[in-house]
Amino acid sequence: MYSFLESKINHIMKILIVSQYFYPEDFKVNDIAFDFVKRGHEVTVFTAKPNYPQGKFYRGYSFFGKSKEVIDGVNVIRIPIIPRFSGSRPYLILNYISFIMFSFIYLYRVKGSYDVVFSHLPSPLIAAIPAIWLKKKFNAKLYLWVLDLWPESVQAILKVKEGYMLSKLNRLVKYIYEKTDVILISSNSYKDSILQKGIDKNKKIAFFPNWAENVFTDEKDDAAFEPPFLPKGFNIMFAGNLGDAQDFESILEAAKLTKNDGINWILVGEGRKSSWICSEIEKHKLSNVYLLGRYPLESMPLFFANADAMLVSLRNDPVFTLTIPAKIQAYMASSKIILGMFDGEGKDLINQSGCGYAVDAGDYISLCQKAIFLKNLDQSKRKEMEQKSKQYYENNFSKAMLFDFLEKDFKE
Repeated sequence: MYSFLESKINHIMKILIVSQYFYPEDFKVNDIAFDFVKRGHEVTVFTAKPNYPQGKFYRGYSFFGKSKEVIDGVNVIRIPIIPRFSGSRPYLILNYISFIMFSFIYLYRVKGSYDVVFSHLPSPLIAAIPAIWLKKKFNAKLYLWVLDLWPESVQAILKVKEGYMLSKLNRLVKYIYEKTDVILISSNSYKDSILQKGIDKNKKIAFFPNWAENVFTDEKDDAAFEPPFLPKGFNIMFAGNLGDAQDFESILEAAKLTKNDGINWILVGEGRKSSWICSEIEKHKLSNVYLLGRYPLESMPLFFANADAMLVSLRNDPVFTLTIPAKIQAYMASSKIILGMFDGEGKDLINQSGCGYAVDAGDYISLCQKAIFLKNLDQSKRKEMEQKSKQYYENNFSKAMLFDFLEKDFKE
């Protein structure tokens, strides 16, 4: 693998990143941009005006406002976009389509030459279309980092059945994959799904998983944040989006079964299910469930440090069996025991690494049993599991290792 010194000796690459989301929005693409500048390369980001997740433009940005800026050495080109607003389906569709539409109008703003075009795709996959146009404009290699499978995710969320719409989506997805030179996948399970779209079986598809943000691996300044309120007892913490996919119905069922076992369920974050969770806590008098709301990413290590185990869950749906939730890497980098309730590759990862226990999606009874087991586990055994968690992260998901691979591949 290339070291930092070798990257300096070899030629400087010009990298164009195309992403609907970028700093100050909180996405992994930020690390790629800023770290590759530190490695001596020239990085330009073609992106939208920031509005995620609040649904309104960040302070200092507006529809027609700031269109170019330099952030920590990264050249940023901003295009207008219709904000997400409440995040309801009509607004999301307008948000996604407007990124493609305004990208086409503002392609002229991207000048110069580039060796690589890198498309960051959490969702939707159609956000890769501007990257395809820019690949053609600069005759550059196109890398697609697939973090969400389409149209499977659309089927899962919108309950779309086979028909005209799904057929059109499949054709669009196939077109995007065919125009890409290298497809990077965040889960090995994605490969079969991508090949089933009918693309060339010789297409290069490489495993490029998520990693933990710097706040979970660098030296921590806990003095910068107030210690979080956590109740006495064995605290199981969920941190992240409180949405439909996370199956909070089953999580709250597990909470009901452990009301008298000294086990608390701590939910840090916000999302579409926040108000529903709040009403369920009141309705069922769930005194062992704490909804703490959203906190800045920089404060998360302090929350994690005060939790006994971290929770990850996804509801029972075929598309989720192919996913490795990104929070697993953050949990592992923080040396945490992980409790999981979902199916597929992520579940196997937890059970095989020895860092915790993962049960079948929706199996809240088994989740409850594992929670009680962990609470009663000897402290030395818990410490051993925490060490395994950190070691597995270092061996498989460290950012330096992954970026060495990506830099080498770009140059080849």
